[in-house]
Amino acid sequence: MAVAIRLSRGGAKKRPYYRIVVSDSRSPRDGKYLEQIGTYNPMLPKDSGERVKLDEDRARHWLSVGATPSDRVHRFLDAAGILERAPKNNPKKGEPGEAAKERAEEKAAKAAEAEEAAKAAEEEAQNAEAAEAEAPAEEAAAEEAPAEEAAAEEAPAEEAAEEDKGE
Repeated sequence: MAVAIRLSRGGAKKRPYYRIVVSDSRSPRDGKYLEQIGTYNPMLPKDSGERVKLDEDRARHWLSVGATPSDRVHRFLDAAGILERAPKNNPKKGEPGEAAKERAEEKAAKAAEAEEAAKAAEEEAQNAEAAEAEAPAEEAAAEEAPAEEAAAEEAPAEEAAEEDKGE
């Protein structure tokens, strides 16, 4: 028989209260248990002494017999100084998921395209200003027309980008 030290839930809906019990690992969570060795009330503040009550002698006894604690109970036993627990490290915990990474890449690509378009428009405006300063007014009017056509060509590209965002 595999013996486990684990939590058995009691209390009302949204008001949990747990017993720290020693039970057969095959029995249901809230089912029959061999012995109750403590309680855990998560509704109390973390610094409260009443939050976790544990009979340390019985816990040591069951551990010596070969009982395996659940992760949460292992934390309680470590806090009580009964059983050492190595801290776990999950380096991928803070990483965004695949979909979030794809969205970020798309957003960066669209921002780069918009930035390039803005630079191109700026350069065209500077070229037009330089041409106006050098050429007579009649030639300046002739050169502004191609700049307007280029702006008209960029506008459909921006509309297509906006349609992509909607989908």
